[in-house]
Amino acid sequence: MAAAAHVLVLPWPLQGHINCMLYFATGLAGAGVHVTFLHTEHNLRRLAGAPSSAAASPRLRFLSVPDGLPDDHPRSVDSLLELAASMLATSTGAYRSLLSSLSSASDAVVGGFPPVTCVVADGLMAWAIDIAEELGVPSLAFRTASACSFLAYLSVPDLLESGELPFPAGGGGGLDEPVRGVPGTEGFLRRRDLPIQCRRRRSDSDDVDPMLRTLVDLTVQSRKARALILNTAASLEHAALAHIAPHMRDVFAIGPLHAMHPTPSGSLWREDDGCMAWLDAQADMSVVYVSLGSLAVISHEQFAEFLSGLVAAGYPFLWVLRPDMVGVSQATVLQEVARATGNGEQARVVAWAPQRDVLRHRAVGCFLTHAGWNSTLEAVVEGVPMVCWPFFADQQINSRFVGAVWRNGLDMKDVCEREAVERTVREAMESDEIRRSAEALAQQVKRDIAAGGSSATEFQRLVGFIREPGINQ
Repeated sequence: MAAAAHVLVLPWPLQGHINCMLYFATGLAGAGVHVTFLHTEHNLRRLAGAPSSAAASPRLRFLSVPDGLPDDHPRSVDSLLELAASMLATSTGAYRSLLSSLSSASDAVVGGFPPVTCVVADGLMAWAIDIAEELGVPSLAFRTASACSFLAYLSVPDLLESGELPFPAGGGGGLDEPVRGVPGTEGFLRRRDLPIQCRRRRSDSDDVDPMLRTLVDLTVQSRKARALILNTAASLEHAALAHIAPHMRDVFAIGPLHAMHPTPSGSLWREDDGCMAWLDAQADMSVVYVSLGSLAVISHEQFAEFLSGLVAAGYPFLWVLRPDMVGVSQATVLQEVARATGNGEQARVVAWAPQRDVLRHRAVGCFLTHAGWNSTLEAVVEGVPMVCWPFFADQQINSRFVGAVWRNGLDMKDVCEREAVERTVREAMESDEIRRSAEALAQQVKRDIAAGGSSATEFQRLVGFIREPGINQ
């Protein structure tokens, strides 16, 4: 008889990665698997040491390792490589010690948890997979981004060899040149749809962005894991999944996880629930919801263009503006929104919102988004049309799929002008064709996650895979 399964789940310590892998952990616990969810000490303190989801299952618990940075470090988008280097220097030792202890059958079982039998680590933390295998613990890689973006990173070595990368970042028609080296996307992928790190940093240099090299290396290293887990559905990304599969030992497409295994918020920010009452007072499908995610930083000039475009579009809007998001004080931001809207009821600004609840609210008519994968999936499930203004990483290719493949929204990348904001918001709010596509996509994905659907079936297969003694691979 196989030993009881106990999975150590380790997310990259940013909000979007935590959210996605927490849904996954909740699903495993619901399937009878014990789960230890490993935060960084900094994030666990931000969650007050007792995430609201901790009580969701007696089989789910939260532990932590240090990330090596002081508490007042911003851990912002500009310091992601610094965070990665610090974790490599500091977290690895603590992780090794903890995993060695938790996986030892001779250790006392604490709180009814058996020894760890498997690690599922964020694919951006290849060292966690390597250490687990060194200790004899089977390990799986979890990538929280889209399958199409994973395929793009997997294709970068070939794109470099063929001379398609890097390419000029400047204007003209260069960014609209087709990309031929990402299989299955030849008919629609353009240079501007690849991660911005694919663009030349300087016009006189062919140097590859260090961030791109890091992401490509980590993507390639995922091949070493016993399986790759992706938060996606076959109906959304079947072509990308088919092209990824030959490069991996196994692939599981098990999403959208937030709809399959909902869990109370694990947000690192305090959500402003008051915006729900404001939405209650608005007409059906009349509100533009605006959120550029947990990392994007915009200039004051970009903020002004967004604001002018939203006001000109003429619809009420709910806008998530984090205190660290715009290059001016939050008080200034709020004053400018109030002046632009005449201090009326046209706008509501919050520092953070309960996004899943917002997107399913009857008053929301479209979503102006950075096209992060979590946000994209949340909008897809609710059938909400999107206007995409991608910031970095997988967001560029996600937004192209929204605009050119699924056609459930519009792609506004590389443009931040009030006229473009006004035009695209109005089209997303008023286009029957976009709304029909969004609703049809939502119905298909809901079939994927229902009993017998592709994602539900793959999740069951993954649970069986994890429960196999030693995960025979």
